[in-house]
Amino acid sequence: LRGFLMELFDKTYSYLRNLFPNPKCELNFNSNFELLVAVILSAQCTDKRVNECTASLFKIANTPLDFVNLGTKELEKQIYSCGFYHNKAKNIINMSKQLLNDYNGEVPSSLEELQKLSGVGRKTANVVYATAFNGDAIAVDTHVFRVSNRLGLANAKNVELTEKQLMKVVPK
Repeated sequence: LRGFLMELFDKTYSYLRNLFPNPKCELNFNSNFELLVAVILSAQCTDKRVNECTASLFKIANTPLDFVNLGTKELEKQIYSCGFYHNKAKNIINMSKQLLNDYNGEVPSSLEELQKLSGVGRKTANVVYATAFNGDAIAVDTHVFRVSNRLGLANAKNVELTEKQLMKVVPK
């Protein structure tokens, strides 16, 4: 059965690579920092809604210092439509402060350092690492976890184990 599933996966992967030869992140951004903010905003939100929000947000703030100066209350107003705006605003402000204090205002390029930032979990770090730094990473959310395990591509009890198992079967 595993051999059949891998053959099916290979055919599906080839089909998708032909259909989407140059896949890209659906979020709109002009810098690694903007990407990081957009990915944080994308939790429990659609990319379409995040792009609508960041179109105006990034005109008034697009650097860590801008966000610190904007403040939590104003940021909450700007990102209200993305949901969970209290926590997201708090995390984005704290993450911006961390970047200024610990990384000279630059987004770190390693998974480990990304995960040290406020509001950045493994999935967010993987998206930023893969998109901004061309790193080998698979962002496993609830949907990827569920489908991968149902299809037999993984046999894991959590998203981190699913990610590790997928890294062994999905071509870089």
